[in-house]
Amino acid sequence: MSRLVVVSNRVAAVKQSRPGSEGGLAVAVRAALRERGGIWFGWSGKVLDSDYGQPTLTEAGKITYATVDLTQRDYDEYYVGFSNSTLWPLFHYRLDLAEFAQRTWGGYQRVNALFAHRLQPLLRDSDTVWIHDYHFMLLAENLRSANCRQKIGFFLHIPWPALEVLLALPMHRQIVKALCAFDLLGFQTEDDLFCFHDYIRREAGGEVGADGIVKAFGRSLRAQAFPIGVDTEVFAKMAAESEGSKQVTRLDESLGKRDLIIGVDRLDYSKGLIKRVEAFEHLLTAYPDNRGKVVFLQINPPSRSDVADYVDIRRELEATAGHVNGTFAEYDWVPIRYLNKSFSRRVLAGFFRAARVGLVTPLRDGMNLVAKEFVAAQSAKDPGVLVLSRFAGAARELDGALIVNPYDVEGVAERLQEALNMPLAARQERWHSMYKAIAVNDVTAWREAFLTALQQATPPR
Repeated sequence: MSRLVVVSNRVAAVKQSRPGSEGGLAVAVRAALRERGGIWFGWSGKVLDSDYGQPTLTEAGKITYATVDLTQRDYDEYYVGFSNSTLWPLFHYRLDLAEFAQRTWGGYQRVNALFAHRLQPLLRDSDTVWIHDYHFMLLAENLRSANCRQKIGFFLHIPWPALEVLLALPMHRQIVKALCAFDLLGFQTEDDLFCFHDYIRREAGGEVGADGIVKAFGRSLRAQAFPIGVDTEVFAKMAAESEGSKQVTRLDESLGKRDLIIGVDRLDYSKGLIKRVEAFEHLLTAYPDNRGKVVFLQINPPSRSDVADYVDIRRELEATAGHVNGTFAEYDWVPIRYLNKSFSRRVLAGFFRAARVGLVTPLRDGMNLVAKEFVAAQSAKDPGVLVLSRFAGAARELDGALIVNPYDVEGVAERLQEALNMPLAARQERWHSMYKAIAVNDVTAWREAFLTALQQATPPR
């Protein structure tokens, strides 16, 4: 079995603080590295004034954790700039927020070249390389230029945009050409794969075979959908064990007999947070019987506070939630509890289990694992209902959810009302269907499916 080399923007901590503290992706990647041996390579999270040094290497059993520091210039241009102010908004269909600048594009190219330069000496000829996400779409092309002939796969965790959206990116051709230097491209959904194929056929003048082989820019590679999952059994166990925990008990006592609607999202404009609050406001307006009987808990861990658009969304969300509370609150009831803070996965699992409704309404999302974690956390005897955006990749798998258009505020409110009043038998039937899907297609199955397909790929000669 070949050694595995994983490349991601951030690298998990060498020592896991306690079981269940890490997300499913980190657990799955670490498990694969422990089994096969290899390297986890990425940014250290440190921003330094001086020039780059060699990677910092830390050995832990069969795994080598290798991290690279960034200069302030590269952090500003590569990370804050092109990655999160150009690619992230554009790939989430927010052309109005995307910034196009040759300066940040140059930073993105420079850091991808830097990572390839630092990684190449660590590689062995027999290694299998797995690169993650939009930060490193140029990495394989740089490695190929350094004469690396290993099998190299890439998985995109965010959506791949439709052709008309992608064409707004001035350097779209350079990026897609660089992606074709990989042996395997993985996307979250068949919709993302279709959009990629559409670009290859209509813009790149390439071919897509019935066997999934893409031929473009003088390269042949495989592109395929690999919907990512969660660590279903672990999360379900955490949720069950947390029922009597201090935090969940405090939440239950504070709710009294009221129903809980919960949303948990990184503070990001792609998550549809303003529309979500407006939908809850409409629920209270159109269905006044819910007043005093329902609480909406929205948890938003801070995110990218150095990007102006994220500061703006926080300010707007706080104002919108405050308006709803000012309109409807009573001396013994506040309709929205907005928390701009982080909680452990264990605590969140317990909060999900206590909720009658999970409200997951992104305007665009590659998968959205919160939706799957909500399902995993539910009690089979008395499960909650998932209200899910049709624009989340998870909507393709979770057929038991109430699917909504997040732009349709009144429609979301109607589905919330339906969820709050759904009979037990209907809730159980919907939950069983969804739990079966996420149990079979968990994060381990996703990992093995991708690595098996990459192992079967034919590397360049």
